[in-house]
Amino acid sequence: MIKTSELLGKTVVEKEIGGRVMSIATGKVAKLATSAVIITYGESTVLCSCMRADPRPGLDFFPLQVDYREKTTAAGKFPGGFRKREGAPNDKEVLTMRMIDRPIRPLFPDGFIDEVQIQCWVMSHDQENDTDILASNGASAALHISDAPFDGPIATVRVGRVHTDDGPVFVLNPTVTQMEYSDLDLVLSGHKDGMNMIEVGAAELPEDEMLKAIEFGYEGVKATLELIEELRSKVGAEKVIKNPLNLPAEDIMAEVKKVAEAEMVKARQIKSKAERHAAVDALRTKVLDEHFKINETGTVAEHEKSKSRRAQAKEAFRTLEKKVTRRLIVEQGIRADGRKAKEIRPLEMQTGIFARTHGSAFFQRGETQSLISCALGTSKDEQIVDGLVPEYSKKFTLHYNFPPFCTGEAGRIMGPGRREIGHGALAERSLMGILPAPEDFPYTIRLISDITESNGSSSMASVCGGCLALMDAGVPIVATCAGISVGRFTDEEGKNELFVTDILGEEDFFGDMDFKVSGTREGITGIQLDLKARGLNLSQIEVIFQQAKEGRLDIIDQMEKVIDAPRADISPYAPRLVTIRIDPDKIGKLIGPGGKTIRALQDKYGINIDVEDDGTVMLASPNGQTIEQARAEIEAICEEIKVGTIYEGRVVSTKDFGAFVELAPGTDGMCHISELADGYVKSVTDVVKVGDYVRVKVILVDDQGRIKLSRKAAMAGEGAEGADAEEETAEA
Repeated sequence: MIKTSELLGKTVVEKEIGGRVMSIATGKVAKLATSAVIITYGESTVLCSCMRADPRPGLDFFPLQVDYREKTTAAGKFPGGFRKREGAPNDKEVLTMRMIDRPIRPLFPDGFIDEVQIQCWVMSHDQENDTDILASNGASAALHISDAPFDGPIATVRVGRVHTDDGPVFVLNPTVTQMEYSDLDLVLSGHKDGMNMIEVGAAELPEDEMLKAIEFGYEGVKATLELIEELRSKVGAEKVIKNPLNLPAEDIMAEVKKVAEAEMVKARQIKSKAERHAAVDALRTKVLDEHFKINETGTVAEHEKSKSRRAQAKEAFRTLEKKVTRRLIVEQGIRADGRKAKEIRPLEMQTGIFARTHGSAFFQRGETQSLISCALGTSKDEQIVDGLVPEYSKKFTLHYNFPPFCTGEAGRIMGPGRREIGHGALAERSLMGILPAPEDFPYTIRLISDITESNGSSSMASVCGGCLALMDAGVPIVATCAGISVGRFTDEEGKNELFVTDILGEEDFFGDMDFKVSGTREGITGIQLDLKARGLNLSQIEVIFQQAKEGRLDIIDQMEKVIDAPRADISPYAPRLVTIRIDPDKIGKLIGPGGKTIRALQDKYGINIDVEDDGTVMLASPNGQTIEQARAEIEAICEEIKVGTIYEGRVVSTKDFGAFVELAPGTDGMCHISELADGYVKSVTDVVKVGDYVRVKVILVDDQGRIKLSRKAAMAGEGAEGADAEEETAEA
């Protein structure tokens, strides 16, 4: 069989990674792109292209665009809905775009503003080797063989921890099936000098185990790097900086530093965010207006030169602010709001803030604030996810909203962007690790985190507030979960470093990293690392884990002073759910001909009934009494009729030879005239009539399922029980 790589590439490299061969091909497809590769793992294949173009006029930032799309034909499927064509990217695609973007963006030189577009198309998906990791490596390979000044390559791996008879085992690039048995989903990106992107969802994994997983994953990173480097050695283009870097001239940097540094140091030490920003803005305006005015009276050339110098001065001012902020923190330990390195901002928390939600919470940490609402629903409320892997449903979702007013701005009001989807996904997987099993709590759960103030770590506020809202809703979570972010600052030489806890928004902006860690007292449930510096090593990550744990435990202590355990009862406005199991062979009997029986039960008790193929029956009702009545009737309908059991049934018809008694809806038995009473019975109607309720005992169930009943046997049994009771009373 001819391999995909051989069909679609002139140059092919391959290497066994994680027990399967990964191959990268180039030179045949998309030849007009700056570079393109086709990467294959198992029978999953992704086309990754890189396009570089000159910068757009007036651009002052690096316009890197990463796009990842899953074509449903890759798995032999059609798009859902009426429009049989792929539309806007779904959450999985957006999260993969972010996962590709974050580790490669910091590896371009400062001031580089050329257009760079990366597109990744899934062309084949074997439903076992997922393509997000594959696309990340393909994008890195395409960049690395291009002429763009990318200081890579980077490689990305996934690590799972699968439980076996011999204990938990780390698995490199686990299959979709293996991930179903894993308590860890770790995505790790890195290069030859260390790791620069981490994403984790886990079930309370201790810090030492997480370090082992990262160490294990980095070995896979190094193996993948070797494959990409082999490709570059064969077809790589020379790295070229075609256009001048957008950096301020040295004389402009020197002048801005001279006229603004002293006042900048004072402004950066103002503790209030609003006052600090106002002071910095005023200083910027003063510097630009007094020293870098636009020449409105000179020649066109002089006018354009003055505009350019003013723009460079603005960038120089931002660079100065960054350097002053970092110097104050590293050399003097002075953070913008006056806190010490490990000090957490003041916390304020409250639960039950909204009357009609099923659970709600208010969480504030410093100038970051979130309102969280919780809704409990039935299986009909589950989110159906349709993609390249087999369709599945989600019982828990967390949606994160970040309106313009939360940062004091009047911006465009739109749907959730990549940032909102990414932050929501981080908070969601952080709380997944503490949720009860569906068998113990069958509700579908939705959390909404509305950020109403933001000055750093709003995703971690969503974790803390989300946990409070879950407890307020009565969800029996396994432990209290909190999240904290850790930042890193170094001096200009990069020799001295300081890790700070609970970073502000501007500390994120001016610092080297934002390392978010969520978890319980027992271990980690979620991680997201965004790194602007080149990379981290294991010893640094170990220090960060310890510092994050200290902050996390402090927050958990304060959360549990507000609510120390889930409420004993769910909200009276939440639906009542009861789950019962019946013999799968009885499903048809419960549903009835054309759904007659199940519809009658729903109408009779005002409930919703969902029946699964395995015999799981879920009842949902706003009323606890009616749901118990419905449960009893369903159990009676589906109960296996056993010889010797006594039932109270209703006489549904009489014949000359006996009476038919309904033991449960749809289940009748026949009581022969000779079994109606002791002695001779002349007529059935002398003893029972249609509509009467009588106690009968099952005396026979024949091979055809016909049930024979006896009223006199039931009466005799009751008489014997009564006699035994009288005898016991007499003895007493």
